[in-house]
Parts: sequence; structure tokens; C-alpha cells
Amino acid sequence: MDPRDLHAPVDLNKSLSEMSPEERLRAEHQMMHEKHKGHEQMHSEMFLILILTLFVAQILLVQWKQRHYRSYSTVTLIAMWVIPLIISLYYAFYRFIIVWIVFTIITSIVMRKALVKPIQGTTPRLVYKWFYFIYKLSYALGIIGYIIMMLTFLGFNFLFNQQPNVWMDCGFLLVFYGLYLGVLGRDVSEIVSDKMASHVGYYSPQGMPTRHLEDNVCAVCGNKLLVSEKEEGIIESTYKLSCNHVFHEFCIRGWCIVGKKQTCPYCKEKVDLKRMFCNPWEKPHLLYGKLLDWVRWLVAWQPLIFFIVQGINWLLGLE
Repeated sequence: MDPRDLHAPVDLNKSLSEMSPEERLRAEHQMMHEKHKGHEQMHSEMFLILILTLFVAQILLVQWKQRHYRSYSTVTLIAMWVIPLIISLYYAFYRFIIVWIVFTIITSIVMRKALVKPIQGTTPRLVYKWFYFIYKLSYALGIIGYIIMMLTFLGFNFLFNQQPNVWMDCGFLLVFYGLYLGVLGRDVSEIVSDKMASHVGYYSPQGMPTRHLEDNVCAVCGNKLLVSEKEEGIIESTYKLSCNHVFHEFCIRGWCIVGKKQTCPYCKEKVDLKRMFCNPWEKPHLLYGKLLDWVRWLVAWQPLIFFIVQGINWLLGLE
């Protein structure tokens, strides 16, 4: 008899603690089927409620986003930040809790420096370097997780004597962390970038913004450039936009990629940024925006919608 057959006979006179793992799995499966036997109409009603709730919620969220984008973004960001933590606390996902605490503490410190007035000349560089690091980390985690999942489909896990579910869990976990941190960091950075946009520019030693830009100075942070735009930097390179203003790599990439700005931060002239983006993840691409919206829906709104569905089922006496 195949031990993986969930419908194989099992001695229900035994307690679950006395059964082998295979017997316990079969017993739980058969008891679940017995519990729901004859409830086909109730299940159909619950499924119909779920579909209608998802449909109505989608319409309401789209209308909210179109009419009041700022409040929609704020509530979505708070939901993305809080709901996964609540779920992790309930199910004791300690790994996620630790990652969440570390990310929240560092991001809160960076946000505080970005929102304080008057803003310091080195703050934009610090802010953008942090969110650019989160951006690159999320990209790496997503790619590595995806590769692990594809290798599992091809059977490479057997070369290392590992079960497929172990590799798939690892790959899925990395993809989740990559997308979650990427979306959360990108949304927070957009808010911070909008707050700092009016203050970004060259700063004098006294901390007062000025329209006079010296040679060999980054137009974002006001610090000296390490190399010319024609040289390859060891730590970071120098970029010159079509308006001839020059920037540190971290500063301008933070402004364009993280802050999602496509104008020069000094003169506000619209510039061609295509040469700065070397892979599709970094491009302000429509498909990437759709992916971010899907992740926001999955993390922020789907748990709330399922909670509402459970409440409706409870009120109607459907279990």
C-alpha cells in the first residue's frame, strides 16, 4: 500500500500521538473530509461570498486610489508595515519579526533625519544610500530565490540529497523577503523623497541652500566628486546628465531610482536617464509598477478582505 495515499485505511482507535507521521496525515485528512461531508451547498455559498467580496473590494480600492491617491498610499503603507507583523506574531514567525524590527529601526532613523528641519547637506546622500541598498538587496534576494525555485523544478536538489520542499521553501522565502522589502522600501523612499525634494540641492558650509554650484561638486549632497565622469570609480563613479550637472553615483541613482524622479535635482530640467539603468528592475517600467501594485494587494489588502469574508460567513452562520 502506498503510504502517500491519503484515502488508505487508518486505525482511528489510535490517538494521533500514537500514529506514525503518515498515519497521522491520513487520519487528519479523512477526519476533515468527514467533517465537511454534506456541506456542498454551504461551501458554494461561501465561495460565492468570497468572489463577490473580492470583486467589490477591487472596485472600491481602484476608485479610492484614483480619487484620493495620497490617503490610499498612506493607508496601504501602514497596512503593509503592520499586517505582516501581526500575522508573524500570531504564528510565531521569529525570523520575519527580527528582520522587520531591524528594518523598521534603521528606516525610522533615516526618515527622522530626512524630515528634520533644517535639513543637513549630507542627509540626501545618507537617505538615498540606505534606500538604494534596500533596493539592491531586494533585487538580489528576488533573483536568488527565483533561481533556487527554477533549479528545484529541474531536479538539482537531488544532487545535494535535499527534498524538493526544502529548496522550494527556501526559494519562496527569499522571493517574499525581496519583494516585501523592495516594495516597502520603495514606497517609504517615495514619501521621504517628496518631503526632501524642495530642500535638495547644493548646500553651503553654513547649511544654507544656494544657487551657486562650484566645479567638481555633487549637485545633490554638495560634497566633492571623487573622480571625473570619464573615469571608473573604485567606490562609486560620477555621472553627468544631459544638463551638464554632475553627481555622485549613489546620489543620482538614489534620486532617480529610489526617489523615482526623472529631472535634474539641481535645475529641474527633464533629462534622459536611460543610460543609467542597466537592467529592467531599475527602469521606471509599467510592468514593474503593476508588479508592485500586485504585491501591495497581496500583502496589505488580501488579509483584510479575507478577514471581512470570515466575518460575513460568521454572521450568516456559515462555517
